[in-house]
Amino acid sequence: MTPTALKGRQERTVMNPRRLEALELTLCFQGIKTGQCVVFNGTHRTCEIWSWCPVESGAVPRKPLLVQAKNFTLFIKNTITFSKFNFSKTNALDTWDSTYFKHCRYDPHSSPYCPVFRIGDLVAMAGGDFEDLALLGGAVAIRIHWDCNLDTRGSDCRPQYSFQLQEKGYNFRTANHWWEASGVEARSLLKLYGIRFDILVTGKAGKFALIPMAITVGTGAAWLGMVTFLCDLLLLYVDREARFYWRTKYEEVSCGPACVPERKPLFLNTGFCHTLDHVSLIPNLLSL
Repeated sequence: MTPTALKGRQERTVMNPRRLEALELTLCFQGIKTGQCVVFNGTHRTCEIWSWCPVESGAVPRKPLLVQAKNFTLFIKNTITFSKFNFSKTNALDTWDSTYFKHCRYDPHSSPYCPVFRIGDLVAMAGGDFEDLALLGGAVAIRIHWDCNLDTRGSDCRPQYSFQLQEKGYNFRTANHWWEASGVEARSLLKLYGIRFDILVTGKAGKFALIPMAITVGTGAAWLGMVTFLCDLLLLYVDREARFYWRTKYEEVSCGPACVPERKPLFLNTGFCHTLDHVSLIPNLLSL
């Protein structure tokens, strides 16, 4: 914590001209340089800046500030909705026991529907050491994934949790501003360390339907026929071994004079004689 700081002109000592560049970089984060160089003492001169006085201390805490947070609990309530199937579900157990959430703790096997997480267990599942995060803070990612088979009426639809330690060291600043009776702006700056939780929810759901299945099967059959046609086209006309493939796929049959069918007259009771070349009339051999 930075105590009450007043906004005004402040002197910054230049101890060594070679460190002037590094000092200018530091001053950019502490205030605006006025361009004035004033006398600090008999041997040094100072660069004047317009900033808060005193400036923020860069000291790092030596004592863990979040030790007691190890046994704190985090309640995550998530509801997912698949509007196409008119289906909704929550990660919390649907129970009439009002004291259930006060005593249950998440366990992937025994209590998968308990959305209450102990901070120490959560950091351990993320692969981190709580003692490190208790000193300088950190960030933990919580991923909730839903994979639902709605053919079973959602009985297998349950959240799958995964945890990952994103970074070690997390802090942010907040300040309270007010005006002094003398008309000077004042502030009290706080640098807070903590553990940030980033929650990401994803999900997918599926359900059997006859029409989409028929469309998929028909499309697959059409593509299969197209692939067969393209393969034959490439092998018969493009490939170097097209002649070999042609002889293998098609069988050529040569037919000599023996293959010519013998012309035999065909007698029918209609009174006509039929051959392969002509039809001739013959007397009716039957008499009434």
